[in-house]
Amino acid sequence: MASISLRLIIQVFSCCLLARIGLGIEYYVAAVYEHHSILNPNSTALSDRKSALEFMSKNLDIYEQQVNIAAKKGVQIIVFPEDGIHGFNYSRKSIYPYLDFLPPSHLLPWNPCVEPDKFKDTEVFQRLSCMAQKGRMFVVANLGTKVPCEHVDPKCPTDGRYHFNTNVVFSDNGTLMASYFKQNLYFEYGFDTPPHVQHVVFHTSFATFGLFTCFDILFYEPVVTLIEKHHVKHLVYPTAWMNQLPLLSSIQIQRAFATGFNVNILAANIHHTTLGMTGSGIFSPMGSSYYYDMDSENDQLIIAKVPVDPSEELCPGDEDQVSCVKSETFKDNVLHTSSQTCHLKDRKAHCGESAWEKASFNSEMMYDNFTFVPLNTSEGTVQVCDEALCCYVTYHKQNTSNELYALGVFIGLHTVHGQYSLQICALVKCGGPNITTCGQEVTHASSILTFHLWGSFSTKYVFPMIVTSGVNLQLPDHWGWRDNNCFMSKETMKMGLVTAALYGRYYERD
Repeated sequence: MASISLRLIIQVFSCCLLARIGLGIEYYVAAVYEHHSILNPNSTALSDRKSALEFMSKNLDIYEQQVNIAAKKGVQIIVFPEDGIHGFNYSRKSIYPYLDFLPPSHLLPWNPCVEPDKFKDTEVFQRLSCMAQKGRMFVVANLGTKVPCEHVDPKCPTDGRYHFNTNVVFSDNGTLMASYFKQNLYFEYGFDTPPHVQHVVFHTSFATFGLFTCFDILFYEPVVTLIEKHHVKHLVYPTAWMNQLPLLSSIQIQRAFATGFNVNILAANIHHTTLGMTGSGIFSPMGSSYYYDMDSENDQLIIAKVPVDPSEELCPGDEDQVSCVKSETFKDNVLHTSSQTCHLKDRKAHCGESAWEKASFNSEMMYDNFTFVPLNTSEGTVQVCDEALCCYVTYHKQNTSNELYALGVFIGLHTVHGQYSLQICALVKCGGPNITTCGQEVTHASSILTFHLWGSFSTKYVFPMIVTSGVNLQLPDHWGWRDNNCFMSKETMKMGLVTAALYGRYYERD
């Protein structure tokens, strides 16, 4: 592989063999498109509808090309990214010409391709509808919409309309069948937070899907409700995600979310490396096809066969373009606790003043104040605690290097670029040989580690993450719960370890 950052990573699993010998595993063919979007160079300037449509048509032309390619490969559903049509960084006034009118539900059903004149200001709807009809596939896209409101509505903006960041779904005959307003906005001054949380589910002949967008992935609503109360197993996820290592690169959180919730995710991201944006994929709990490239501005269409039952494994959609490799699958969940384990409440009574307390230090990671303990030997067991959360790792370095690693813990409220409560145990490669570099963003590592990581979490929402050199992903060999600890382990590392983390969300404390 010429460049480890420039790649389409395809993990192809043993399900391919099972499918070929006719064991009856059901799949559908999905595509996600990482779009190198054409951006508005002056998004805060006022414009008119004609000019806005001329600009958006450039991105829609690219969408249409991708649908045509996907149709030839038998794709049944395609997902496009957030902000891929109009771009971002608009004000409320400047975004208005870029908004399509979203008809109220009582005026549906509606097929914009067949009935283009039924509603005014729906040209983007029409283009997307015709793509779906021509490609004979479900099309999921993100656009800005305007919805009139009355001033009797206490949340109605003063100009008498809502502006929503909106996902829309068109059936394979072009009918508008679902829409979702993004709940958790991220510095999107042109859009309004919807007055009520939406839990949007749509049905196809091959699977039932839920809709959510970008920053929503870090919050309880709507996505956890979709999974736990509506029993959704397939999620479509347009996003415009800016990567931030060591804990929140796009594919890292997508992968962890699919594994943690045992669901399939179809994730489509924008591609602009100058903005730190890349990373799309099709993720099942035990497999993934993904793209991550910070070295070029190349777009990418990812196609895969997705198991209808997420407990089965992912297969490639185009075997002529990928090479099969051995799968990484979960083994039995077994936790071997160390005799040195001591929880915070009793560690002084039973353990005295521990070595980790003497060696611990604080350093900022992801804008949060983590407590770290360095891994100063080639193997061993270390622990570190923050209030009620204690983290432990047993590790072995398989090769000699001067790279410094540290085990970090954080429990508390994250307050920068959003507010949400976290519980995290993270084994990270530091930025240099000094402990002051621990928590810095790192993309490459040469140290091969085997490890067993666990922590005394008080939230059940914990997501396992393993990132290796060049921002590659690996699944844990084991992960789960045992003796009130969440754990994961990895015995067969193939590349240097960048991050291994148990990322916990304590939604109730947001």
